[in-house]
Amino acid sequence: MAAPASAAAGHGGGMSSDNAKGLVLAVSSSAFIGASFIVKKMGLRRAADSGVRAGYGGFSYLVEPLWWIGMISMIVGEIANFAAYAFAPAILVTPLGALSIIISAALAHAILQEKLHTFGILGCVLCVVGSITIVLHAPQERDIDSVKEVWDLATEPAFLCYAAIVVAAALVLIYFVVPHHGQTNIMVYIGVCSLLGSLTVMSVRALGIALKLTFSGTNQLFYPQTWAFALIVATCVSTQINYLNKALDTFNTAVVSPIYYVMFTSLTIIASVIMFKDWDHQNPTQIVTEMCGFMTILSGTFLLHKTKDMTDSPGQCLSTRRPKHASQNAFAIEVMPLKCQDSIDDETLMLSLPKVENGYLKEEHLLRYKDSSMV
Repeated sequence: MAAPASAAAGHGGGMSSDNAKGLVLAVSSSAFIGASFIVKKMGLRRAADSGVRAGYGGFSYLVEPLWWIGMISMIVGEIANFAAYAFAPAILVTPLGALSIIISAALAHAILQEKLHTFGILGCVLCVVGSITIVLHAPQERDIDSVKEVWDLATEPAFLCYAAIVVAAALVLIYFVVPHHGQTNIMVYIGVCSLLGSLTVMSVRALGIALKLTFSGTNQLFYPQTWAFALIVATCVSTQINYLNKALDTFNTAVVSPIYYVMFTSLTIIASVIMFKDWDHQNPTQIVTEMCGFMTILSGTFLLHKTKDMTDSPGQCLSTRRPKHASQNAFAIEVMPLKCQDSIDDETLMLSLPKVENGYLKEEHLLRYKDSSMV
């Protein structure tokens, strides 16, 4: 298998040349993908000024050069990530995908002026730590010799059940949840992308195996299974792009990136475990460690979701005076918040209100209970 061979090659004197190539490709992939989120959102903002926003079903971004630059950047990043797996084991490549979160958040802060709360930063750290914990304790990849072998694995009852649940959940989100909650709940758009993304990765891996075997002399392009996987990839990727655009156009990029990474990585690992039966060769300690990593991810996701609209500005909730509001009688009423220990009895309140019918609607009769202790 490739992973043990690579480890053996690097055991004698540091990192092997193949692992070094894989490392460079993986880091480059994260840089391109992280930057693509920012460039695409800049394009979406420009497109929104001249047409219907993507979040409301518009497609004016398709004629915006910046969006295409971001899209090309993402494609280059995905190609680099795909190539990295040809040189280095997944245990080295996959955790480096977390770098795209840091790059995206930093660029969003510097370019888009999208601020991330301190607890949001902590949530990012928890997400990255949890994801790395899962990946570092994940089992070695299975050695596949034919695309037909992958098809046999994909058509076993366990994975067919998983695929059916994923497709059903995605359809429910698209047709029933998105119209009502897509603009207010960040998990809806990202949920569609992540669910279909797990199927995309399984199909992409099958295509990668087919291409590798074809280039090595065993043509896999004559098998209908190869083209079936290609159709699945095209369908899932096009849907992912559509809903990822909606998420980027609607919500803070610094929050979209880590949540998408967490959900996508988690569901992909689950799909891989079911399809390739990775846990059959692991001991309970490894499995428990992976589950702890998953709980860490959930904690980070919760922090990110709860703090996405918060800021670090001090004294934000310490305001003691609200602006004056005009009543229907053009009578200025200044609303003064009460302290917790202050109270007003019904008699005082009734006497304090201006009474039009008694003819003494004058400014000096405003809320008699205003005093310095209530400011």
